[in-house]
Amino acid sequence: MAIPAAVVVVPLGVLFLLSGLVVNFVQATCFVAIRPFSKSLYRRINRVVAELLWLQLVWLVDWWAGVEIQLFADSETFHSMGKEHALVISNHKSDIDWLVGWILAQRSGCLGSTLAVMKKSSKFLPVIGWSMWFTEYLFLERSWAKDEGTLKSGLQRLKDFPRPFWLALFVEGTRFTQAKLLAAKEYAASQGLPIPRNVLIPRTKGFVSAVNNMREFVPAIYDVTVAIPKDQQSPTMLRIFKGQPSVIHVHMKRHAMKELPETEDEVAQWCKDIFVAKDALLDRHLADGTFGTENYKAIGRPKRSLLVVLSWTCLLLFAAFRFFRRSSLFSTWKGVAIALLGLSLVTGVMHIFILFSQSERSTPAKVAPSRPKKE
Repeated sequence: MAIPAAVVVVPLGVLFLLSGLVVNFVQATCFVAIRPFSKSLYRRINRVVAELLWLQLVWLVDWWAGVEIQLFADSETFHSMGKEHALVISNHKSDIDWLVGWILAQRSGCLGSTLAVMKKSSKFLPVIGWSMWFTEYLFLERSWAKDEGTLKSGLQRLKDFPRPFWLALFVEGTRFTQAKLLAAKEYAASQGLPIPRNVLIPRTKGFVSAVNNMREFVPAIYDVTVAIPKDQQSPTMLRIFKGQPSVIHVHMKRHAMKELPETEDEVAQWCKDIFVAKDALLDRHLADGTFGTENYKAIGRPKRSLLVVLSWTCLLLFAAFRFFRRSSLFSTWKGVAIALLGLSLVTGVMHIFILFSQSERSTPAKVAPSRPKKE
């Protein structure tokens, strides 16, 4: 990590980690003391508590880096956002697609009840991964033999969720890179499938399972397409920490769950067709630089995340001031060493967080459905 980046990351990291540990402690306390007696009450409390942490990342995008999320949606989709349960499927274009989803959820009023299907290692990330676990994110191992039961039970637990939620599922199974696109093209050519240009081939088992298990209580699927304008750099967590602005275009289309076909093979084909259409939509975006100005919806930049960060900053500065007034931490070499060790730990954790978010370092995954085993 370059020194200029570290100068920014360390203080922001201290704020995020200290406030995050407070949030994790409250979540753990509620999990032990409230959830066994009232899962609904626990979820309502956790929704508010989790937002106190997640809004800091929204603040990073909105106020620190000035990244602009431009939403393109028809009126039905736009007015449904945040008012119903929804399964959200998206291409996995950038390193911060999950954060783009959080921002759209925050604008829709359901940030604290936003969930996602993620790889198992995510839950071990300090603070943010622990917070996701308390919020009932679904963590999978990328092995269908192990994940099928985990996914089914996790989806069934959402039946009695007390607030409108979004469950995000990246059906490509991995983040988009040119190397993975090349592998997807080779597979498509060998199988006589449409050759992808801007997306990977969807892996439909998880999607089919989600539809089968959520059809009765989730009324909609939101088809999300993320695109980066040609004149913009693809945003990364490191660029956001450095305060580098960017523009991200997001197209969202609502599909009623009741309109999906009934059989598993037909549902899988529906998902594949959606990605063929998504590929064509991205072709149009490359040509025109937009998803259609008639569908542009202004989502603004609410001040709530700014107020949360200012509140945490004031609270932690006050606590630090009281601590150092009563402590002799910096009066001995031992105390100074402990303080430096703490800052090094913060730097290391934030470095891991940044590396974890980078698509080039993402865990290799198949870019196409598994081929059937020969008997």
